[in-house]
Order: sequence, then C-alpha cells, then structure tokens
Amino acid sequence: MLSPGSKGWIRKYFDLVDRGQILLRGDVPDHVGRDEFIHAALGRTGITFGYPSRLLFAKELKDENWTVEEKLKLLLFESLLHVYRANHPDKYLHDAFIESVNDFYGHHSARSVMRMLTFFMKESPEERVEAILTKRVDIKVNYLENTFWVNYFNNVLIYLDVILFNDFLQHRKKSTFFNYDELAMNALTAITLAAYSDGQVEKKEKDMFAVFLASANLSDLHRSLAEERFENGAHFEDFTDCLQDNRLFRRFLLDLSTFVIFSNHDAATEEREHLHLLRDHLRLDDNDLNSSLALTEQFIINNSDKIQFLDDTNSIEKVYGSLSKRWVKVLGRNKDKLVTEIQQSRELVALIRKSTKQELTKEEKEAVKTQFLDIVKSMPSLAIFMLPGGTLLLPIILKVIPDLMPSSFRDNEVENKD
Repeated sequence: MLSPGSKGWIRKYFDLVDRGQILLRGDVPDHVGRDEFIHAALGRTGITFGYPSRLLFAKELKDENWTVEEKLKLLLFESLLHVYRANHPDKYLHDAFIESVNDFYGHHSARSVMRMLTFFMKESPEERVEAILTKRVDIKVNYLENTFWVNYFNNVLIYLDVILFNDFLQHRKKSTFFNYDELAMNALTAITLAAYSDGQVEKKEKDMFAVFLASANLSDLHRSLAEERFENGAHFEDFTDCLQDNRLFRRFLLDLSTFVIFSNHDAATEEREHLHLLRDHLRLDDNDLNSSLALTEQFIINNSDKIQFLDDTNSIEKVYGSLSKRWVKVLGRNKDKLVTEIQQSRELVALIRKSTKQELTKEEKEAVKTQFLDIVKSMPSLAIFMLPGGTLLLPIILKVIPDLMPSSFRDNEVENKD
C-alpha cells in the first residue's frame, strides 16, 4: 500500500496507476477553458486553502494513518500531475511528467527550494521530487501564540506552486516566468485587503496573516514590506502587473479573500462590497465570484468538524444560510424554465422531495447529479454546475429547489406519484 511518508512512494503511486487501482480521470471538456478546468477540479480538494480535504485521483486509498503533512504532500503531487495532464492531453508519460517537475523546481524562486536542490543530485528523479515536495509542505510556525493554527496548517500557500507550474508548462521556452516572491506578495496583499474590508482587523485575521506570511518564506526585505502593509493597510494599487496575464492566479486571490472573510464570520456589508470591487479589479465576473463564494463556504461547512479554528457553530450556521440564500436567488432567476424542465423528470422530482426528509443513497445522489446537469446545460447562468466540482453545491440545491417550485406543481406531483 502507498505510504507518502516513506521513500519510493512516487514509484509506488505510478505502479498503482498502471494496475488500474488509481484512475487518472479528468479530460478538459470542450466548452471549458483549461485554467478554469484546473481551478474547478482542484477546488474540491482543499489545496486552494492549504488543506488536504480530499485527494484528486487516489480517493480510494486508505489514508487513516497518514499525517496531514503526508496527505498534503500527495495532494500537491496529484495537483501538479493534473496540471501537467491538462497541458499535455495527447502526450502524457510518467517519466516526462517527473522530468518537468524537476525542471520546474530547478527554476523555482522560493528560497526553501533554492537552498536544497544541490543536496539531491545523486538520487533518482522520483526521489528528488519526493524530497522537494516534502520540503514544500513543511513550514515552521512555532512562534504563533495560537497553536490550533499550527495543528491545521502546513504550507497554506502551496497552491502557488500549482499556479507557477501551470505557467512554467505554458511558457517554459521563454527566458522568464512568474516569480514566486511576487505572487506571494500579491497573495499577502489580498489577505490584508480582506482583513481591513470591514474597517477593523480581528485577532483571528492577524493570526491568519502570520501563518500565510510564514508559509511564504520571503526574504527579509519582502517580509518587512508585507508586515508594514498589514500594519497600515493596503490598496488595490499594491497589486503588481503579474495579475494581468494569469487568470488562475486571479481566481486564487478571489478565493483567498473570500476565505479570510468567511472563515472568521458571515460577511458584513462592507466585506461583500469589497469582494465585488476586488472581482472588478481582477477582471473577473459574477460567475467567478459565485464560484469562489460557493467553493469557500462549502469548504468551511465540510471541514468545520476537522479544523479547530473553523469549529464555530454560530458562524457555520450563518455561512450555510448565506450559501443557501444566494443560490435561491440564482436559481430563482431561472425559476420558470427550471421548473418546466424538472417537471418533465418525475424521477428527479421524487428524489428532490425525498432529500428534504432523509439522506439520499449514493446511487440516488448520482441520479440527481446526472439529471440536474442535463437540465442546466441550457442555462448559462448556471454554468458553474457543469464544471468539475460544481456539483458540490447539490446538497444545498436539493434543499432549496422545492421552495422555488409553485405549490400547485408540488401538489400535482404528489397526485401523479400516487
């Protein structure tokens, strides 16, 4: 069995792939852009927020005895693999992927990577990748007062490696690539802006910034600048030009901002206004913001029982209510067409009604997902559900759809069923 804490785990991983025990599924759909596909697929895993809530491909492996660090390391590996396959759909080979990862980290500007590369020259390519990934997920934050952050986070900015690898694969023949320090500074600026968005910076937000700053592992000069901005406040003008050409990074900044705001409490009016201003500054649209909000809120709801600093019953109820209300509004705009389409599927209506009273089985959930996706294909404003990870909203949707249906329709459905 695979053990990410032992030497040779990458070779074992590919052996399980060859045996069909790990399935590398996920081709880029024709109607979805590559970067959007990468973002949506990885959003389900938790790596966007530096936490391995689920693996991407090896979901069936027994991981009860793995540490969070080991899970995050394997998730980073799978995320890099996913990015490579998205960029090379016709010529994916194990050896070529490992070679690309080694080449990428050879160009990586993070100080922790630069210091260690010379120590692994005698090892095999897979072993070098193992050593590098181990280093990338390990940070030391023992100076923090609240140790519950340490218990949760390793390298919370690990998603920057994924963004940089995607850029590297697309522009590797050019002499320059995006700089890690520049991306990390922009991420810390987004965190600072989110923390100040309601006019006051709370202690949890200060602790969160400290953890992200430790993950960034910046030079003393950059670290001082980041701390000064957090002390005095930041501005949209502090973002650099690297935002212009990297949509995946812009989506990450929006995700990061929603996480800072919603992990602390339900968003205030000023904070929601900030997210809309940030969306505009990042040249993103309402679908992007809805996607980021759904991703963040669903992550908080699904992991509140595993992550101590998210375990606030009052906040979780507010987040759940916020998510439900927003999707009632989004679905409501499509109410007439949605009801008409659903009305033609008696099985789907029966399952929706059942879901309001009891938990659906795995097979029933799959049936709902399949039929619902067929219905929303013709509705552009619901396109989020067509992306990988879009169906993470289904538990919410199953609860709100009955409220959108006219009472006469529900009565007729009951009569037909009897």
